[in-house]
Amino acid sequence: MKPAMETASEDNQEQSQDRKGCFECCIKCLGGVPYASLVATILCFSGVALFCGCGHVALTGTVTILENHFSKIATDHAMLTDVVQLMQYVIYGIASFFFLYGIILLAEGFYTTSAVKELHSEFKTTVCGRCISGMFVFLTYILGVAWLGVFGFSAVPVFLFYNMWSTCAAMRSPVANVTSVDSICVDVRQYGIIPWHATPGKACGSTLDDICNTSEFYLSYHLYIVACAGAGATVIALLIYMMATTYNYAVLKFKSREDCCTKF
Repeated sequence: MKPAMETASEDNQEQSQDRKGCFECCIKCLGGVPYASLVATILCFSGVALFCGCGHVALTGTVTILENHFSKIATDHAMLTDVVQLMQYVIYGIASFFFLYGIILLAEGFYTTSAVKELHSEFKTTVCGRCISGMFVFLTYILGVAWLGVFGFSAVPVFLFYNMWSTCAAMRSPVANVTSVDSICVDVRQYGIIPWHATPGKACGSTLDDICNTSEFYLSYHLYIVACAGAGATVIALLIYMMATTYNYAVLKFKSREDCCTKF
């Protein structure tokens, strides 16, 4: 029988080797994580959530402001109400689509990253896999260009609300002429939001200042800013996706050439 000291030493060596093997396995697993796709997914989810959630509430607040202060007749802003409702339904679709698309791109990143291929030596590329990866590259580029337009469009209500807010701030300024406050107006008809025959269509003086002090205006203004920031974050996420998917597709093409050269 072996001495107890030698048995204990062998047990310690085996435990040390097991811990070393687990550590190396963890390092390899961490090396197989597509960090670019992971960061892009988190950023995309956050940006789309901010854009969709804040945009939905801000649109509702905008309609309330117009109905209470700029267009008292329902038929004058009926088209605007329909457009806002359509945009809110579109927001639901955008949120659902990007939730699924982000998960798909993240999964595609896991299965095409070069680190994963090093872990699984039996990894083989197929024509179908390369076509799917190429489709993701093309679709991501299209979505990136589309979201640049969405980002620019989301800045329009921020600009309109900022003009109204700056006008109200100018009326409260000490240097403003008190006798001419009523001549300071904001006419939303000139922006094409409501038709020219809508009444009253504009707000002046103290009425305009009261509008700027309402909770609907304050909330909608800041929500539009957050929604615009969310659209910008989504654009950045799609740019990261573009780089990641392009790299993954290039790796798949390289792997396919390697297989063709080495299979003889």
